[in-house]
Amino acid sequence: MPVLDRLASGAQSLAAAAAGGVSEGDLAAARAQMGFSLAWHIVVACLGVGLPALTLIAEWYGIRTGDPAHRLLARRWARGMGVLFAVGAVSGTILSFEMGLLWPGLMGTYGQVIGLPFALEGIAFFIEAIFLGIYLYAWDRMTPKRHLLTGLPIVVAGVASAFFVVCANAWMNQPRGFTLRDGRVVDVDPWAAMLNPASPPQTVHMILAAFMVASFLTAAVYAVAMLRGRRDTYHKAGFFIPFTVGAVVTPFQIVVGDWAARFLAEYQPAKLAAMEGVFTTGSHVPLTLGGIARDDALRYGLEIPNGLSLLIGYDPGTVVQGLDKVPRSQWPAVTAVHWAFDVMVAIGLFLLLMAAWLLLWWWRGRRGNRELLDQRGSRPFLWLAAIAGPASVIALESGWCVTELGRQPWIVWGIMSVREAVNPAPGLMTGLWLVLIVYAAMTVATVYVLRRLATHAAVPLAPQEEDVERYPVV
Repeated sequence: MPVLDRLASGAQSLAAAAAGGVSEGDLAAARAQMGFSLAWHIVVACLGVGLPALTLIAEWYGIRTGDPAHRLLARRWARGMGVLFAVGAVSGTILSFEMGLLWPGLMGTYGQVIGLPFALEGIAFFIEAIFLGIYLYAWDRMTPKRHLLTGLPIVVAGVASAFFVVCANAWMNQPRGFTLRDGRVVDVDPWAAMLNPASPPQTVHMILAAFMVASFLTAAVYAVAMLRGRRDTYHKAGFFIPFTVGAVVTPFQIVVGDWAARFLAEYQPAKLAAMEGVFTTGSHVPLTLGGIARDDALRYGLEIPNGLSLLIGYDPGTVVQGLDKVPRSQWPAVTAVHWAFDVMVAIGLFLLLMAAWLLLWWWRGRRGNRELLDQRGSRPFLWLAAIAGPASVIALESGWCVTELGRQPWIVWGIMSVREAVNPAPGLMTGLWLVLIVYAAMTVATVYVLRRLATHAAVPLAPQEEDVERYPVV
């Protein structure tokens, strides 16, 4: 169905939903609960995807060189990986219940369409759990190289889990694989639904974001330690392994982000118009930084002439569709979406500059990455590296705000509105408060356990861990 036809037919769906009985308070509570749960879980999920790869890199280098600092890093990160996996399993379970309890209209109608990626994600989850158990408890039962190999399925399963879940979200942006006949879903093709047009750009964008968050956030911990004077091999390796991975991934993420924006120009022009604050369809459209949506225009922003037309079609004459082609009832919250997008892009460029700074140091012929951080001029870099960790999380959350808020008022783009999908039962605000209490407790517990792992003995000592006993941690 063409984009404009889909949006036009969806206007009737919105009008019918507006007449529904759900209260505004309960609708807002359901959205807030789902949004908060996703925002919390996505950070832990990203660490679950990226940290296993960092751990294997540290272990591989320790095996290759015999350096106990890298072996110690691997063992400490592995324990953190176990904690985060357990917490992620809890928050993921909460989300699965919320999908059914808060949005029965979605799952009751389209569950058979989008069930496949969730089922495959469950398989990937169990594979990851099995090999994580082997990896954590088989240090003394396998040769080092075989133990290293047991970590590879953890990385693959983590990436696969992210892929399958994001495919389900991509389907909500580009619904495929079914036919609506007399209001009923028929002719279901789960593979076509999962592998919809939005899946490639959205899954790649998310997986790269997961590696960036895990890398920069881990590096930030060691950057702070090094600013406090801990510049031994252990802390330098703890900084450079993840920061280098993040620096390598960042340029690819910029390219994929551009790909995703061009995809929206063709498949979801209303979302792109909200992201860029474009109200009127036309050519020679400027790129606007900042600004506030008011009186059907984006005001007080910094405009780059022809910028958006050039980015979309490499030609200032490229026509960009504005919100004037969409019924006003289907407009997203333009200011929120636009600012979330600008924040994401700004942080992405900041991380790209940090990657370039690191590359410049190496290119200028310094003596090696460890010696770089022994110089007095490294403090500004370390300060910015410490900021890069939280900044990457902010960029991640901003990106998801763009994805979800930019699709509003639809839960299934052009077909089902959020109001149609929500549970009509009263009392959803009570569930929101309960979930907030649960997540507050999980946050405190997770931070407490991870801080103990970071500030106390490197790992619980055991007879088979002689290298840990021999290596002093400053």
